[in-house]
Amino acid sequence: MPERADDVSVRDGAIDDLRAAVGLQIADEELLRTLAKGLLDVEDVLRQVVRSDVQAVNEAARHLVEAGGKRFRPMFTLLASQFGSGDRQGVVTAAAAVELVHLATLYHDDVMDEATMRRGAPSVNARWDNTIAILTGDFLFAHASRLVADLGTDAARIIAETFGELVTGQMRETVGPGPDEDAVEHYLSVISQKTGSLIATAGRFGGMLSDAPDAYIDSLRRFGEIIGTAFQISDDIIDIDSPSHELGKSQGTDLREGVRTLPMLYALAEDKPQPRLVELLDGPLTDDVLVEEALVLLRDSRGLERARVTLSDYAQRARTELSSLPPSPARDACESVADYLVARTR
Repeated sequence: MPERADDVSVRDGAIDDLRAAVGLQIADEELLRTLAKGLLDVEDVLRQVVRSDVQAVNEAARHLVEAGGKRFRPMFTLLASQFGSGDRQGVVTAAAAVELVHLATLYHDDVMDEATMRRGAPSVNARWDNTIAILTGDFLFAHASRLVADLGTDAARIIAETFGELVTGQMRETVGPGPDEDAVEHYLSVISQKTGSLIATAGRFGGMLSDAPDAYIDSLRRFGEIIGTAFQISDDIIDIDSPSHELGKSQGTDLREGVRTLPMLYALAEDKPQPRLVELLDGPLTDDVLVEEALVLLRDSRGLERARVTLSDYAQRARTELSSLPPSPARDACESVADYLVARTR
């Protein structure tokens, strides 16, 4: 991709964003600039792909792309490619495809959650309606598939399997655990599918398309799945135990939506769960006073600390997966994400 006239200044801004994103610590300036340039190329692909001659489609599809975000999934795709030396343009294409899939799921999630805001802007379902949001998500899924089709049959099969994992995870969350199914095991399995599977694919694509050894690709895939699950557990803890001004949004989002997250499930699984907490966690809470009461009870329960222990376990498992990769600035950067996920919940 040809250099743009404003590449240097924009890249410097991208480097600042990389330093701040998801706890990523990169001391190596060459790696920083490589990732920043790669993300700029990913942004170019995203904007080109979602463009449509139909104004309504164009506006709705660009809505979330231009809202920004941490871009962790494409960044991890690029980072994983540092363990090989193959087709860099293919890696950029895969990184853009993975982000399109992520954005598509956000459009659909906002409909299911009846969300009104996303990334500081009105959600598409709020600005237009649910039908437009669902169809826009489908539009992004279609373009992600088109991008991956150019990368070969193996890549096309992998993204199709990932679609299946994402949808299965969402359906299992909606239905809930079966009568003979452990609620905690069900939840961890669901978030592995809903969050971990796509990040696993990002790592797999990065390694695969850069011709990394098969053993490295497997480690990157497993690291991605584990770290994706850990991200959700970390968010679960923060939604309960971080002040609203640090979150940038109100606390207790999951309580308001009636979603039982890991700390809640652990609290309910205690030998003698607090009766009032059991009552409050029976459904969505719309009253701010009740949300605050539930938050206080959750902070006093053992559920929050058990969730922290589980998070630490996942972070350690992620580090173990990285131990099979050669020492490098890229491996150090991956390890810093695992460290950050634990540190942000303390």
